[in-house]
Amino acid sequence: MPEPAGAVADAPRGNWVDRNAPEGTRPWLRLSRADRPIGTWLLLLPCWWGLALGIIHTGAAGWFDLWIAVGFAIGAFLMRGAGCTWNDITDRDIDGKVARTRSRPIPSGQVTARGALVWAVVQSLLAFGILLTFNGAAIALGVIALVPVAVYPFAKRFTWWPQVFLGIAFNWGALLAWTAHTGSLGWPAVVLYLGGIAWTLFYDTIYAHQDAEDDALIGVKSTARLFGDNSARWLRRFLVATVLLTALAVLLAALPDASALVLAVALAGPWAMGWHLTWQLRAFVPEDGPGLLRLFRSNRDAGLILALFFATAGFL
Repeated sequence: MPEPAGAVADAPRGNWVDRNAPEGTRPWLRLSRADRPIGTWLLLLPCWWGLALGIIHTGAAGWFDLWIAVGFAIGAFLMRGAGCTWNDITDRDIDGKVARTRSRPIPSGQVTARGALVWAVVQSLLAFGILLTFNGAAIALGVIALVPVAVYPFAKRFTWWPQVFLGIAFNWGALLAWTAHTGSLGWPAVVLYLGGIAWTLFYDTIYAHQDAEDDALIGVKSTARLFGDNSARWLRRFLVATVLLTALAVLLAALPDASALVLAVALAGPWAMGWHLTWQLRAFVPEDGPGLLRLFRSNRDAGLILALFFATAGFL
């Protein structure tokens, strides 16, 4: 079966946008990466971690927490779309020089940069409407989150560590959801946030190896290029940091009031997630482009493992 007109090269074949979306909406949905949901998952999961950890900390959950979980899911879809749109606006000249990205809507001519900017604003305003349903501290944190979102697309131009800036932006929901539940920011959320950044360094270094050769030709920086043949060693360090920091966040949130059962179930989350990351590390082959993409996408499951254990502990 031939690919639909305008299909993006690295989107999953037969995705719902190419298959079912009205033709006129497809360029805009592709611009928001709606044809590949993994990014929404990676933005949403730290939100659910933060909410569940907050419930463990307070020992109580209410009906509003259901809205927090749903509202953050909708918001993650919208803000991921707005962030990707902004990223493609700033990267439109670079994307046209990279094999994997030259078919994206802006470099391929499906959408103009001006139209994309309007689309980014629309998505951001819809997400802001959801943010306004939470408490004042959460609203303030949500507004501050726009800073790393705006800066990230430029990071690869001035630092070898753009994945750090992605981690700062993508894990902000851990701080935000904790605050939406508890009413104020706390150290357990901050430590969980740092663990999420370590996780982002792990999965996005794997992802960046797909473009390492093209990035070298056009001068774009990444941890994949920085680490080179030592990438596996660095991935192991990020794995360990992810497990240790998320486990420390559990201890800070649960002690001294949580029961032994709650503590044990919550601590099993980082342990189980760590085993998933270990599997990814063992399967990591820098030259295997399709394999790298599969490993990157598998981080939805890695993050869901932690969310499941945290949620179970929170409702015990």
